[in-house]
Amino acid sequence: MDIANAIKLLSDETGVSGEESKAAKLAASMLKEYTNDVCIKNGNVIGKLGKHDGNSVKLVLDAHIDQVGLIVTYVDENGFIKASNCGGIDRRLLPAQQVVIHGKKDIYGIVISIPPHLSGGKEKEVPEISELCIDAGMGREELLEIVQLGDKITFDVKCGELLGRRIAGRALDDRAGIVAILYALDLLKNEEINCALTVLFSVQEEIGERGAKIAAYDINADIAIAVDVGFGYAEGEKEEKCGKLGNGGMIGISPSLDKKLALELIDIAKEMNIPFQHEIMPGLTSTNADQFSVSGSGARAVTLSVPLRYMHTPVEVVDLSDVENVGKLLAEYIRRTK
Repeated sequence: MDIANAIKLLSDETGVSGEESKAAKLAASMLKEYTNDVCIKNGNVIGKLGKHDGNSVKLVLDAHIDQVGLIVTYVDENGFIKASNCGGIDRRLLPAQQVVIHGKKDIYGIVISIPPHLSGGKEKEVPEISELCIDAGMGREELLEIVQLGDKITFDVKCGELLGRRIAGRALDDRAGIVAILYALDLLKNEEINCALTVLFSVQEEIGERGAKIAAYDINADIAIAVDVGFGYAEGEKEEKCGKLGNGGMIGISPSLDKKLALELIDIAKEMNIPFQHEIMPGLTSTNADQFSVSGSGARAVTLSVPLRYMHTPVEVVDLSDVENVGKLLAEYIRRTK
């Protein structure tokens, strides 16, 4: 499996929370390489592998398909587009960003940026998203023939490779997690799976883990592994709160997670010499694991995260070796689950 190419394809496809269909169709087509039992239900991509006989352990691997973005809220008399956020966005980075407005057709725009010469000494202040506008280069009447209120907006960024094995792009949160799961399936494609395995690429995680919440009732898993991203250390951050790129996946330990399950993953990683890191969270994880652990009768849940730099910004960065090692650990866990 070409991990880099898979990440590029998924990263470049659009799928802002609540409007994930394009990214979901692409992910579903990739999942169909490993199982014919794939469907899209309530936006979620769901694939089944292994023994769904009612007697086998029910295991779900989840990664969310949605990405953070913006939504059109108003077009003023001068043709400037007002927008609000879908999911958490680092608003410090919005001025002067190139964006794509997904209207009746895709059009390009620039988030306005006031030159420091005209800012009156306020250039160090971070504007609220509601204070910003997008310039699409059109007047209001012309613009409204293409753009409607509620249209989604994404950053105009293409995924590209950095030096070493680093890759940068938008929506790596959590398309990198999807690729890690696909890589695990690729490692298992010639093997028998002895559990009832469900793969879930869920929608609307960035606005409250909504896709996972509804899917959890249908799947009714015994064990849930939420494959997401964690904070990857960059200069100036607190090392104790971050994982390091290239050092392996981050196994979550939290009062809201199943510690025994986390320790099982740690033991497997040590036995198989798969690099890993700890991710300690003092409360809820803000991932889909929070939903699986309490939906229905609940599931034993854990997080397994790819370290990622610059989370919720227009350009995120991961190391391909971490994606691989997360996939290897998932594959080995599936082999042992019966």
